[in-house]
Amino acid sequence: MALTLEERQEFLAQPHIGAMAVAVSPDRAPLNVPIWYQYSPGGELWVVTSAGSRKVRALEAAGRFSIMAQVLTPTVRYVTAEGPITRIEPMKDGMLREMAARYLPADKVDPYLKYAETLGDQVVVYMRPEQWLSADMGTI
Repeated sequence: MALTLEERQEFLAQPHIGAMAVAVSPDRAPLNVPIWYQYSPGGELWVVTSAGSRKVRALEAAGRFSIMAQVLTPTVRYVTAEGPITRIEPMKDGMLREMAARYLPADKVDPYLKYAETLGDQVVVYMRPEQWLSADMGTI
């Protein structure tokens, strides 16, 4: 039922919408939000988000986060990865285009990038996966 490390990494490298969870405070449940992410097997996972957002403040304070990706058809299959934030940097040219092209049809990328200009400064948050959970319910 559990996936091998190679299967987990390959699954996470696919363009699923992630569910990011990060601790906010000891008396609150984690902040859990849908997010686009980028990952290559064996590398760091990264996300783009607005600088100064509640999410970035929580990430900076916690120093780590988890992300979950799943599919429900043809079978339930999921992977979670959790690890430390390795760095937070201003977004570099081309990174938002790379992310948008991962998730959107080619004809929607430029309109999305135009919209994204209205969102203000963006940062890239990098995480090194250390802990993994996974399952493929199709193997039951």
